[in-house]
Amino acid sequence: MTTQKTKPSRRAPHKRDAEATRRRILDAARHAFAEHGLSGARIDQISRASEANVQMIYRYFGGKEELYLAALEDTYAGIRAMEQQLDLTTLLPEEGIRRLVEFTFDYLRDNPDFVAIIRNENMACGRFARKLPMVSDTTLPLVEAIDDLLARGLKSGVFKIYIDPAQMYVTILSLCITHLAQRHTLSAMFQRDLGEAEWLAQRRAHAVDVVMTYLTAPRSTA
Repeated sequence: MTTQKTKPSRRAPHKRDAEATRRRILDAARHAFAEHGLSGARIDQISRASEANVQMIYRYFGGKEELYLAALEDTYAGIRAMEQQLDLTTLLPEEGIRRLVEFTFDYLRDNPDFVAIIRNENMACGRFARKLPMVSDTTLPLVEAIDDLLARGLKSGVFKIYIDPAQMYVTILSLCITHLAQRHTLSAMFQRDLGEAEWLAQRRAHAVDVVMTYLTAPRSTA
């Protein structure tokens, strides 16, 4: 009786392996672009950080600009996806706005690369962000969710004012990002580290209080 031997099959590359490599490249690229900007970041550094050879980076993304666009798109996609998970339209108006402020504060605090790469893109006058339709497309659901919260809050009497949802989000973002984007100069001005956990906790509570007080404070009828 003979035993039939099967030839060892050549291991085909798994899709998950390619996705994992692409993810490592994007993460390394985002960090490099956040720290050095588009002009200062180097492909060979991204290659070493991601443990992917340079040829693979070019095969997946093309040139350096294309990699930057992909990293920028991924940066926006990350925060928009997590905002969707908040499921704001199912929450009561006060809870929804409060949760959005807290989430925005926490996300920016915990993702310094996001703050840096968006700051760098603003220094470039949003040149590349304007090339990405998803930047505005993925923001629309957030704007609609904020509009829903504000409209429901006003109708129920919980909120005393309605404000354009884009204005509301810019206010929230301003309260949650200024101390990060200008941390070093503000720390020098006030002679304390604005990155301290205690200060950040106070700032978080203050941001929530400012937004909620603005929306719920009685308005003069005069």
